[in-house]
Amino acid sequence: MRALIVEKDDEGKTSASVQEIEESRLPEGEVTVAVEYSTVNYKDGLCIGPGGGLVRNYPHVPGIDFAGTVEASDDPRYRAGDKVVLTGWRVGEAHWGGYAEKARVKADWLVPLPDGLSTRAAMAVGTAGFTAMLAVMALEKHGLKPGQGPVLVTGASGGVGSVATAILAKLGYEVAGVTGRPESADYLRDLGATQIVARDEIAETVKRPLESETWAGCVDAVGGAMLARVLGQMKYGASVAAVGLAGGAGLPATVVPFLLRGVNLLGIDSVMQPYESRLEAWKRVATDLPMEKLEAMIKPATLADLPGLGADILKGQVRGRVVVDVNA
Repeated sequence: MRALIVEKDDEGKTSASVQEIEESRLPEGEVTVAVEYSTVNYKDGLCIGPGGGLVRNYPHVPGIDFAGTVEASDDPRYRAGDKVVLTGWRVGEAHWGGYAEKARVKADWLVPLPDGLSTRAAMAVGTAGFTAMLAVMALEKHGLKPGQGPVLVTGASGGVGSVATAILAKLGYEVAGVTGRPESADYLRDLGATQIVARDEIAETVKRPLESETWAGCVDAVGGAMLARVLGQMKYGASVAAVGLAGGAGLPATVVPFLLRGVNLLGIDSVMQPYESRLEAWKRVATDLPMEKLEAMIKPATLADLPGLGADILKGQVRGRVVVDVNA
């Protein structure tokens, strides 16, 4: 079987290359999956490169998500031929992941692929899209409804932002997409954004803890100063779903928006999400994400492309969703 193997030398330097390896090298697990597609996330970029503290042991196979067909199973929940998808559980970090023609994992980590969703489409969604769906669901549970005003999506041209924009637009929301790339404006409008917000307009904190009430909700993939600024622009009782930290892990904010406007800051974790909410999110993806919009986000890739793509995503140079055909 072919796999992208990341190795570390005696000096601590890492390198990644596609190699032929024996299936017997796969880690322990109840289910062996013939992987068909994977994708490229920010964590993957870290794991392909220096590791970012995520990889425990080398040699290593990255790939934090994958979709494919069950080849063998010791668990009664899955049988040979079943289509499955995996995200999270530190697969691709602490456990060998999806950048290989086969993967072996715990049955608890898998989710049956919903009807109407192909393995390729599932990886066009991937961890980023799955996280975006969790964010939308959290906003809905905290009262967000169409017609309440524009919903802001930061990092809108990235993986999470692209899917969040498309889902929100299909559900009838007015979507304002934040991007630092002017050339992405048409792309975001095609996904359903009705307003384009330049990153520079919202990237810096201001001295005033509260500004005009502007946004009915927000999916934030940036964090840092931008998230702090957005909190002061939320409408009364509105919520922000925080899904990323591309702009930094710090939060230079005050508690004023929470105390005077009842703003909610919702943390979204996709890695350890319980099975039932995973199942609900994937079912919602199958119904609420316009597949014709999804196709517009896709950039195809192969295992051989991954070292370069890993470097690109760390530099913020990957737009939309990279779908890796591991058998190509």
